[in-house]
Amino acid sequence: MSVRVEVDNRSGWRVDEAAAADVMREALAGEGVTDGEVGVAFVPEGEMAALNLEHRAVDKPTDVLSFPLDLDDDLPAGIPRQLGDVVVCPQVAGRAGTPVATLLVHGALHLVGYDHETDDGRMLTRQDELVAGGGSVGAAPA
Repeated sequence: MSVRVEVDNRSGWRVDEAAAADVMREALAGEGVTDGEVGVAFVPEGEMAALNLEHRAVDKPTDVLSFPLDLDDDLPAGIPRQLGDVVVCPQVAGRAGTPVATLLVHGALHLVGYDHETDDGRMLTRQDELVAGGGSVGAAPA
């Protein structure tokens, strides 16, 4: 089995969706997750700002948000694990000079339980390791 990645690009930027799905699969496989489903959405700044305000009470757009679901739940046989969703704003990433692949890896690590705000740097160290061994994702204004 493998991780099924559904990509939705509504950001207004050209994004290499196949490469994005590959990076997400590779990052999750690096953490031992080889089965399930994950959604990746590329969104414009306004939508990202609204999500950030709603879920983190921060009134500005951010580069990536993750919404983990049922990584640890027991599931009946034949039911795919719903890992969650990762939302990326290419505009914010582009201004910061952060590669989209790095944001996808970051989001994947949040889906499997990492939290860089509480883990004394373990998540960001693991992110660097995975990014060094992974692919890239092209993103540019449409």
